[in-house]
This record gives sequence, structure tokens and C-alpha cells, in this order.
Amino acid sequence: MSEMPSQPTRIALVDDHELVRDGLRALLAAMPQLEVVGEAGSGAEALSLVERVRPDLLLVDIGMKDMNGLQLTERLCRDYPGLRVLILSMYDHPEYVTSSIRAGARGYVLKDAASREIVAAIDAVAAGGSYYSADLLQQMASPAPVDNELTPREREVLRMLAEGLSNKAIARALDISVRTVETHRLSIRRKLDIDTPAGLVKYAMERGWLNS
Repeated sequence: MSEMPSQPTRIALVDDHELVRDGLRALLAAMPQLEVVGEAGSGAEALSLVERVRPDLLLVDIGMKDMNGLQLTERLCRDYPGLRVLILSMYDHPEYVTSSIRAGARGYVLKDAASREIVAAIDAVAAGGSYYSADLLQQMASPAPVDNELTPREREVLRMLAEGLSNKAIARALDISVRTVETHRLSIRRKLDIDTPAGLVKYAMERGWLNS
């Protein structure tokens, strides 16, 4: 006697870019073991969606305007212990991965990963396991950077912060988004363990990075 087919995993998509959600929905539509039951473009929408449809698994972006994906994950994993969360993000910094694990996520995959890897991650998390991109795991296993290992762009951002420029002014000067500036600031603070503007100014002055 053949076994009855198992029910598909019910998935909800959370990303503030409609184009990304469209692409994910099209990808998952071809997978009979998966069913997209809803989508949200913000953290608030996601909270309401989960309450209404009770998905098995949530695909969550980190960068959203009202509530970032890590905050959302922490709240949902607390309120819905059976819910599985897979982070799908453009950020490849290991610290985001460790933060997602602390928040309760079961996996972390980059948005530019191959479609087969994204599906493999969903299948692994849906089955009760976890999945982290190999490149991210390798980065996490590498020695932590020392204080002076800022990237060239982080040095630029640090110099401008030390000169008193706002996030918006830095974004305009470097032709990047305000969100990207915020990401660089977070990385700088964590690498240098400096939390105050005065500390950043002192660090930049000691290295001769400020304009005279």
C-alpha cells in the first residue's frame, strides 16, 4: 500500500522589494513540496500575516524599513515556537549570521545564491534542520579581524563620520544608500569596539585620516 503524499511546506515571504518576492514566488511555484501562502513587505505586515495564515516557514530579508529581519525573527520565534525562519539576505558579513542564529533563525542564505541552493536551504529548514551557505561558514571559521582591518570604504565612512557628516550626507557623497552607510557604521563599531563620536574622531586623528 503506497503512502499518502505529505502536505507541502507552507511558506510566507517577507521582503520589502516586490521584485524579490515575485522572483521567489516564481521559483517556489515549480516545487510541489512547497506552497507560498502569503507575503509581506514590512515587519508589521509580517506579524499580521503570520497570525492569519500560520505558515510553517518564513523567508525573511534583513533590511526592512520599519523593523529589521533580525528583530522580526526574534519576536516571531518567541511568539511562535514552532515557526521556522530562514534568512535570505544580501549581507554576507558573518556577524549578521551569528546575530540571526541568536534571534532564532534556522538558516542564512545569500540572495545571489543559485536557485538550487535556496531551495536546498528551504528543504533543510522545513525538515527540521538548518542550512548556512558554505562561504559564510568559512568566513565564520576564519580568525576575527584585528582593529585596523577596516575596508577602504569603511575608512571613508569613518573619516566622514569623524568630520561630523550625517548618514544622509555620507550616502550622497559616496553615491550609496543610507542603509548601506548604516551597515558600514555597524561594522566599524564592532570591529573597533568604539561607540562614541569622540572615540571615532580620536581613532581617525591618530591615523592621520582627517583633513587638516
